[in-house]
Amino acid sequence: MQVRYRYRLYPHPPRQAALARAFGCAPVVWNDALALSQDLYKRGENYLGSTELQKRCITQARQAPERSWLAEVSNVPLLQSVRDLDQAFPAWWSCRKGKRQGRVPAPRFKRRSNKQSLRFTRNAFRVEGETLRLTKVGSIPITWSRDLPATPSSVTIIKDGAGRRFASFAVQVERPPLESNGRAVGIDLGGAALTVTSDGEKIAPPQFLRSAGKRLRRVQRSLRRKARGADNRFKARFRLAKAQAKVSDSRLDVLHKLSTRLIRETQAICIEDMHGAGMMQNRKQARSMADAGWRMLRTLLEYNADLYGPALKGISRWQPASQAGSTCGHSDGKKPFRVRAAWNILAAGLAERLDACGAEGLTGVSPSGREAGTHLNQGVQLCTA
Repeated sequence: MQVRYRYRLYPHPPRQAALARAFGCAPVVWNDALALSQDLYKRGENYLGSTELQKRCITQARQAPERSWLAEVSNVPLLQSVRDLDQAFPAWWSCRKGKRQGRVPAPRFKRRSNKQSLRFTRNAFRVEGETLRLTKVGSIPITWSRDLPATPSSVTIIKDGAGRRFASFAVQVERPPLESNGRAVGIDLGGAALTVTSDGEKIAPPQFLRSAGKRLRRVQRSLRRKARGADNRFKARFRLAKAQAKVSDSRLDVLHKLSTRLIRETQAICIEDMHGAGMMQNRKQARSMADAGWRMLRTLLEYNADLYGPALKGISRWQPASQAGSTCGHSDGKKPFRVRAAWNILAAGLAERLDACGAEGLTGVSPSGREAGTHLNQGVQLCTA
């Protein structure tokens, strides 16, 4: 299977300028190809395809005076921009026709303020010790935080909002062996506890946003006081982006380690397919839910399950796992969201916590409702027993 390994880049000023030129040219080619495709669509003509778009938006554009600066950068990332657009249109049409699950928006024009990226294929980059050499860019120092398991087929150079540069290598790896222990757990997501497993383990939410709230407010106030277009406002925007990146990176690190540990220690995991976007409409709980990273944890569990092999089973959000006893199955009806302590199961005379009861109940239910019989993601299957 193909995975990505990301490393931090530290380009010198001349290399920063070369990357800036490439970061500026790739979106221009994308926007030109998108504008041409939209114009042909309005006139009722057929889509040109990748080869013809490359000819018009790169080869012929370089000969025009207004686009002659496209020749200053490597041809490889420009070709990849057109190929990305060529894949974006079929994905959008397949989604509109119902042939593809999930939401795929229509291709949109790119701006310089967005996260920038360049993709170089195997013949356009070379690893040289502690540096990464790119065509028409030069050698860039790279920090090898871990070894590459195989020869990469491509590398994507990324620049985030905080001004950091990363190199993301695409490599093919074999699925690592995992010992069979026969352990199956259910995971209930909550607010007071990020996850509660069916065997009683409770994991507190990271709450990095809450911890950094004071500093973020101070940096945001400083940004508001700066005049638009001034250099100090540009510097303040970077300070805010760095502070927000620190929160995001800290949360991602915790969720990465948690999801990897849960996958490696179990053979099967049942998790509720919660509607995160709908739950975020609750203004009293939205910030805590976003800070906990429920959707991110779900995505990382899917990724690790596909990598290591355990079965990740999604339970329909309409299944009342937290409203029925895990031992007797009796339900007292719908419980309010504020109930977090214990509730009595009248028929059995037992008391269980809602989150622990829901986690235990998830391991023994089948999917129901509108989510039954559908796949959640690649490598993830719904519970059938």
